[in-house]
Amino acid sequence: MTALPAPGSTSRTQIKRLPEKTVVDREIAYAILDAGLMAHVAVVTDGQPYVVPVGYARRGDEVIFHGSSASRLFRTLADGAPTCLTVTLLDGLVLSRSLFESSMHYRTVMALGTCRRLEGDEEVAALLDLSESLMPGRTTEARHPLPQELKATITLALLLDEISVKVSDGPPDDTDADLVDPVYSKIWAGCVPIVESLGEPVADDLASGVPLPDYMRTWSRG
Repeated sequence: MTALPAPGSTSRTQIKRLPEKTVVDREIAYAILDAGLMAHVAVVTDGQPYVVPVGYARRGDEVIFHGSSASRLFRTLADGAPTCLTVTLLDGLVLSRSLFESSMHYRTVMALGTCRRLEGDEEVAALLDLSESLMPGRTTEARHPLPQELKATITLALLLDEISVKVSDGPPDDTDADLVDPVYSKIWAGCVPIVESLGEPVADDLASGVPLPDYMRTWSRG
């Protein structure tokens, strides 16, 4: 199989704003995608742009996600409309000595292209992969999709052949004037980490007496 081009190697994915934050390592891009749960997918219908949040999973060199077959937006994507998919992980707040220079720590991947619709056995396998990525172990006991549920679903795959990756993780970037100013040089500056975590599972009424599955005890975030 031909290797995919490096992130940022096309004119559309070259980062022009803060290019020093560019990442060209595809493995880092995949690590960011593997750490996320939600992507935002753009599509234009009748001249109006929309951005749709979707649960997703990376499967090899593709990102897979699904939506309702009744959705005009997903039907448009399935028909081959161009799209932009982004995943952003927010890692912290950066407090500089000026409001202008204050920023965030983040890791983000942007993918451009057109989706292909998955059908038949490939769709079923993709939906199980997606479920397993979001809820590891769940596919071993939860009911799998029925034919009528598959009919109500559009499952899409986006090839990660044109992507850009940007990571911001440095200290505050203050101006020279602020660093020596008698007032602003004395205020606190630095980084405040943002950590994502899973809370304690809450059973519904029917499952109130059912033991928590062992696979859920291994779930973690951050």
